[in-house]
Amino acid sequence: MENMTVISVDTVVVGSGAAGYSAACRLQEMGKKSVALVTEGVNIGTSRNTGSDKQTYYKLGLGGAAPDSVRQMAENLFFCGAVDGDNALCEAALSARCFLRLCELGVPFPVNRFGEYIGYKTDHDPFARATSAGPLTSKFMTEALQRRADACGVTVYDGLAAVEILKDENGVCGLVCLQRKSGNFAVFRCAHAVLATGGPAGIYADSVYPACHNGSTGLALAAGTALQNATEWQYGLASVSPRWNVSGTYMQVLPRFISVDENGKEYEFLREYFRDDYAALSAVFLKGYQWPFDSRKVMDGSSVIDLLVYRECVLRRRRVYLDYRTDPFDLPAIAYEKLIPEAYAYLRNAGVCGGTPIERLEKMNAPAVALYAGKGVDLHRERLEIALCAQHHNGGIAVDLWWQTRVRGLFAVGECAGTHGITRPGGSALNAGQVGALRAAQYISADKRELPAEKAFSDLAAAAVKRHKAFCESVLRGADTVKALTAAARRRMSDAGAAIRAVEKMQAAREETEALLRDFSHAVGVCAPQELWRAYALYDMLLTQSAVLFAMLDFAEKVGKTRGSALYTDKDGDLRDGLEDIFRFTADETKTVSAIQEVGFTGRKCTALWRPVRPLPAADDFFENVWRGYRENGNIY
Repeated sequence: MENMTVISVDTVVVGSGAAGYSAACRLQEMGKKSVALVTEGVNIGTSRNTGSDKQTYYKLGLGGAAPDSVRQMAENLFFCGAVDGDNALCEAALSARCFLRLCELGVPFPVNRFGEYIGYKTDHDPFARATSAGPLTSKFMTEALQRRADACGVTVYDGLAAVEILKDENGVCGLVCLQRKSGNFAVFRCAHAVLATGGPAGIYADSVYPACHNGSTGLALAAGTALQNATEWQYGLASVSPRWNVSGTYMQVLPRFISVDENGKEYEFLREYFRDDYAALSAVFLKGYQWPFDSRKVMDGSSVIDLLVYRECVLRRRRVYLDYRTDPFDLPAIAYEKLIPEAYAYLRNAGVCGGTPIERLEKMNAPAVALYAGKGVDLHRERLEIALCAQHHNGGIAVDLWWQTRVRGLFAVGECAGTHGITRPGGSALNAGQVGALRAAQYISADKRELPAEKAFSDLAAAAVKRHKAFCESVLRGADTVKALTAAARRRMSDAGAAIRAVEKMQAAREETEALLRDFSHAVGVCAPQELWRAYALYDMLLTQSAVLFAMLDFAEKVGKTRGSALYTDKDGDLRDGLEDIFRFTADETKTVSAIQEVGFTGRKCTALWRPVRPLPAADDFFENVWRGYRENGNIY
């Protein structure tokens, strides 16, 4: 098999973020299976290259006097809506174990002088379970887990893009990878594969995901997995360059919102909408707590801020900026006591009732200022351009209570796994990634599946590589069309299938996406073998967009009402005074939270089904029964 390397290993982990490294480390430490980690680039990906004002890790309460329990946390996760109860219970039960492991590995989560991990409330959080290591929490996690992987001898294959999951009658049997620099192929012969490739980061133009991260959701769809809750995303305000969430204290210090039209004219547009300056300032403050766009907070809450920014950017084609240098509305001094009591008390307790927004930010959260300085933006001297951006996929690949997909031997952990539902607490994704990695490793370490027979696998792999070579030859045409097609597809998705969704636009977008998929080998071209990975990334993105748009259209047909972090336009729905009809909607009122939508491909045809959520498992806390089951079955029962 010319230009093809075959590597045999029991488990291949795809992805070098916090979830991927965690899964590889756990498997290596358990010592029962050989493991290799495959990555397009060790230093790329969302975990290593994204964050917020103080990036949150959501876990069981481990400090203070407020009571907490595994069951309580599981119930809170479950009642986020469209969540499977067994996943929620696992994420609650293992949160302390996974969190404390990160602490032992050196992630600097803060403690008080007595060693308590004191928490704070994050969005959709009924308790103060959140903690943070600062703006770069997930980066610190990834680096700590990478050090652990190096120390325990995990083999890492860098520069490989996974392009096909190979299957036989027993499930997963291998993985075809493209060597990004050479355009040649490497094939892994394996009994298990763990996808830790992050969310479908590349499908939107308006995105806070790092530009170096695309995601590989299409890879899983092509292998026969299902996506669940594919309609459920989080959108929020983020800076455009660099891509970064402007959450938490970036809002709570009350920056000035400015838009600029094509002629350079400036508008302090919040004042155009709010009749009272302090109502506007209070709504801005609440964006720090009520971070993602939330359709429940449009009529009476802070999410109207998101719609006003969207209106300026998309409908009026203006550029929007945050300005931390002066107070909003040319106020000579903010009368803080006129803010809502929550905002006034918070800012008073923080000792920042005075000064300019940048001075308040320096005092409340100096690392948030330093973060932008490190990326070449001095908030003391310049404005920060923002937009309403995609920031997290709450849906993803459907998994069971061991994070195994419907394809035997194939697991999904981290953001690519769809365990979150509609309104997850902020920071729960970091916990879910660590828990999913542990659960998958536990199952794999006890699983009896063996490597596929060498001869049969060799024939299967050779046929797959032959197909991929033909694909590569078809797109190596000496003319680059990938960049323009990718940019256009992302723009189309942001305009039609992001926070504001109209059926007609989504239908048109999906038709254009499907047309490009059908004509892919004729429309797409790259100039050199080292650019082939871009063609694969575009195909993966289009396949994902097609499935996500199908899910949104199916939701609009079956439910037809707004929920979560998206607004489905409805000409007969409610409208907050002062907004255009494009923002008219009818709330779902939680009628669909007990069902989960699954979509997937059969051939090139996308289908959808709705199933009941798996309930929270009944409590089984009689120790002798649990102990007996554990002795007889190990950790898999």
